[in-house]
Amino acid sequence: MIREVHLRSGILALVAGLCIASAQERPRIIEWERGVALEGPGGATTMYLWFYEWNMFDAMAPGQHTRGTYENKRHINRDGTAAEIRATAIQLLVSAVPGGADLTLRVTNTTGAPWPAIAGIIPCWNPGRVEGANPSSPEPLNRNFADPGKSRTFFVSASGLTALTSREIHFNHALRALVDREPDSKQFVFSSKWPTSPVNATAGHIVRGSEDGRWVTGIGWDDYLSVQGHNPWSCIHACARVGPLGPGESKTIRGRLALFRGSVGDGVRYFTRERTR
Repeated sequence: MIREVHLRSGILALVAGLCIASAQERPRIIEWERGVALEGPGGATTMYLWFYEWNMFDAMAPGQHTRGTYENKRHINRDGTAAEIRATAIQLLVSAVPGGADLTLRVTNTTGAPWPAIAGIIPCWNPGRVEGANPSSPEPLNRNFADPGKSRTFFVSASGLTALTSREIHFNHALRALVDREPDSKQFVFSSKWPTSPVNATAGHIVRGSEDGRWVTGIGWDDYLSVQGHNPWSCIHACARVGPLGPGESKTIRGRLALFRGSVGDGVRYFTRERTR
């Protein structure tokens, strides 16, 4: 009887998650100078994907933490349902779906050196320009998703849904031992801005509720290194794990963006439900 009740609960939860997603309209993919953006139904709210900002642990270039680039070729189809960002070593396909977008990232190691298992690249999912930070970007800040009080952003830890209250970086629990074996792991080159948290992430997504309580957004990858946020662009960082990868080898990682009317709980269910595509 207990097993039957649990089974029914699981089925009901899955159906509820599918209903939440299917009830949402597809956002529109639009052009942005640093990647692409998702515009909510009717232009009600917009979030921007800076693809991509950082490299981690020898991905793309030697070093614990090096700069990425957004100066890549990109194309968005006429109706705003699909986009592609392409360079020699990367290809990102973005496909609008109810409630957000599906991401397919293909990365090729063109460096001639092997990448470790914890190599990763970090795109920046943000609500737009923050005054005084990178002022060349023309987009105004979407204050509904800025979260200046750090009270509406969440990741998943062993304790369940956990508030992201600082700029600390939360590494994938399954990879934490490898991270700690890295030289200078007690003081990484990025520690000054992203101190390593003792609390590990147990899922590769991070979600944020809007200030008015009506919307939720987020980003996540099936294969991830870490989650982090609250940088100057009020952003959310989910690091896609691109290692281990030998010279000339390629790897494909799937991910998601969320932007829809709903709660933080709805956002978590959006990332954890099975894909139907």
